[in-house]
Amino acid sequence: MTKHIGILTSGGDSPGLNAAIRGVGKAASGFYDMQVIGIRDGFRGLVENRTMQLDGTMLSGILTRGGTILGTSRDKPHRMHFNGKRQDMTDVIVENYQAHHLDALVCIGGGGTQKNALQLVEEGLNVITLPKTIDNDVVLTDTTFGFDTALGIATDAIDRLHSTAHSHHRIIVVEIMGHRAGWLALGSGVAGGADVILLPEIPYDIERVAEAIRGRAAGGKPFSIVAVAEGALPKGDAERYQGLRDQKSRVSDKKERKKVKAELASFEAAHANHTVTLSRQLEELTGLESRVTILGYLQRGGTPSAADRLLATRLGTACADLIAEEVFGVMVAARGDLAVPIPLVEVAGNKKLVPPDHPWVVSAKRVGTSFGDS
Repeated sequence: MTKHIGILTSGGDSPGLNAAIRGVGKAASGFYDMQVIGIRDGFRGLVENRTMQLDGTMLSGILTRGGTILGTSRDKPHRMHFNGKRQDMTDVIVENYQAHHLDALVCIGGGGTQKNALQLVEEGLNVITLPKTIDNDVVLTDTTFGFDTALGIATDAIDRLHSTAHSHHRIIVVEIMGHRAGWLALGSGVAGGADVILLPEIPYDIERVAEAIRGRAAGGKPFSIVAVAEGALPKGDAERYQGLRDQKSRVSDKKERKKVKAELASFEAAHANHTVTLSRQLEELTGLESRVTILGYLQRGGTPSAADRLLATRLGTACADLIAEEVFGVMVAARGDLAVPIPLVEVAGNKKLVPPDHPWVVSAKRVGTSFGDS
C-alpha cells in the first residue's frame, strides 16, 4: 500500500531547510512512490490542519532557496497559545495525523524540535527528524545543516570589519548568534582571524580581555576584533546564570519554580544589551574607541552553501529510506559520509556545547587568540 508522509519545519528558519524538504519529498515520492504533504508553519499548522501537496512542481527549484516554503513557528504541541490561553494541543495533532492517514511525520528542526518530536513518539506516532540549526548544537550528529552557511556569513562580516578596525584604530565588537553554544562565534572567529573570541562555555574576565587588547596596541596594533557569542558572560554572571538554570531544573514545587523562572527572566532582561556593555567597558579599560556590530538575522538568511545543500539532501534522502524501512522514533544524523538513525531519546533535551579544550579552541590559542580566561 502507498505510504503517506507529512513534513513540517519548526523553530528558527535556517539555510538548507528547502533542500531538506526537497530531499525527503523527491526521494519519497519519486523513488518510493509515497504521497507527501507539507504542513504549514510547524506544529501549529498540524493543529490547525493547514497543509499543502508536495508534488514535483512544488519541489522544483527550491534547492537553492533560503528559508522554508512551508513556513515555520516555535510553537510546542503541549504548550500552544490559542485565544490568549496556553493549551496542550497534542490530542489534536494525533487526530489530524490520523485524519490524513499519515504513516510517518518528518519534523525538521533543532533541539526544541527534537524534544517535541519525542513527545509525539510517546503518543504513538511514527516520527523521524532531521537536525537543522545554525548553532550546530544538536547532539550526536557531526554537524547540522544551516551551520556552514551561517559560518560563512559571519566570517565574511568579520573579514569586512577588519579594514574599518584597522583604518580607525578601533575595537570592533561583533555579536554572533549563540545563546548557550558558541560554535558559530568560535568557528567564524577562528576563520576570520578575530583577536578575541568570547563564548558561553568559557566565562571571561573583562580585565584579561582588555589586557590582550592593550598588549596588541603596545605591539603596534591599535585595533582589535572581538567576536562575541550572544550568550557569553563574565565569570561572576555566568556562575549566577548557571546556578539559576540548575535550580530551575531541580525545583518541583510549582510556586518555587515560578519564582526561579522569574529570576531567570529578570537576569536575561538585565543582560539583553550585554554586547553594548562589553564594548563600553573595553573602551574605558583600553582607551581605544569601540564600536558594536550585531549580525542578528543576517546569519540565518540567503542562499544555502554548497555544503549545506549537500548535507540536507543526503540526510533528506536517507530519511525517505528509513521511512520505507519503517524505522521511526529517530533523528537522521550525519556521521562522516554516512547518515545514521539515532534514537530520539538520546537526542532530546541535550545540547552539544563547545568543550573548553576543543581542537578549534586549542588552535585559536596557539595563534594568540584570547578567550578572556587566561
